[in-house]
Amino acid sequence: MNLLEVQNLKVHFPVKHGLFSRAKQFVRAVDDVSFGLEAVETLGLVGESGCGKTTLGRAVVRLVEPTAGSILFEGEDITRLAGGQLRARRRKFQMVFQDPYGSLNPRMTIEEIVGEALDIHELADSAAARQKRIAELLQAVGLDPAYAQRYPHEFSGGQRQRIGIARALAVEPKLIVCDEPVSALDVSVQAQIVNLLQDVQQQHGLAYLFIAHDLAVVEHISRRVMVMYLGKVVELGEAKAVVQTPKHPYTQALISAVPVVDPDSKRQRIILPGDAPSPISPPRGCPFHPRCPVAEPRCKTELPALRELSAGHWVSCHLAK
Repeated sequence: MNLLEVQNLKVHFPVKHGLFSRAKQFVRAVDDVSFGLEAVETLGLVGESGCGKTTLGRAVVRLVEPTAGSILFEGEDITRLAGGQLRARRRKFQMVFQDPYGSLNPRMTIEEIVGEALDIHELADSAAARQKRIAELLQAVGLDPAYAQRYPHEFSGGQRQRIGIARALAVEPKLIVCDEPVSALDVSVQAQIVNLLQDVQQQHGLAYLFIAHDLAVVEHISRRVMVMYLGKVVELGEAKAVVQTPKHPYTQALISAVPVVDPDSKRQRIILPGDAPSPISPPRGCPFHPRCPVAEPRCKTELPALRELSAGHWVSCHLAK
């Protein structure tokens, strides 16, 4: 059984044109998404800005309320939980945010930031046990426990992200949603954080939903990759298969944009015309057809199903083979 099972998830945000007006339009940020995630697995989630990646990640940990669908965590539908039940369940799924500068309270010391979760869930029997646990968490992410009395502004971006990871680990979760955890960091620091995440995963038996736009990073850290476009999943499969032999035209365009070290590489850059359509009024049929270089007439009227082309490789395209 999967640790996480997302079924037909939708997250639609109402668009209001006045203070007292009723919503007549909706932003379809996540539109009928389904996938599973095994224990101690990393699923990479990629796509251009505005495709719904972050909204999906936040919905999985109930920071955004789903409009429809179900989120089964260890077999229990967490969309039906509220209040104390949800708070107790949240111990098992946590989130590391994109912005290491905005995700930490500047008025709290590192000890208070990391220790807050221990206090909420009553995970320390005494002040001494709490202090010892905080020191262990800081050491686990490569920080000196002596830094516990410092404030976030005294740390670099990479160190702040380590603090965010320590905070997530404090409650001993089974799943961590990583929302572009390295995109705001220098390239050299990115590698350190990715390596840290992999080490922590092995030590604690974690599953990751790893959201990013850098396909090289995603391929390195993920076992499987899921590609989103305009709120929908267009391709899902083993990382190597998706990156080396992409089947969906959108995935092919994303792969072609990845810089290549070899100057003699024959890779052809695929330039997509125009911009992604508005999620308020997505196009009929395949959402990608207005920009697709191989679209056929039926692509404009028929929504392609997410079908399995080969073992474990799923594609939402009429023309994929």
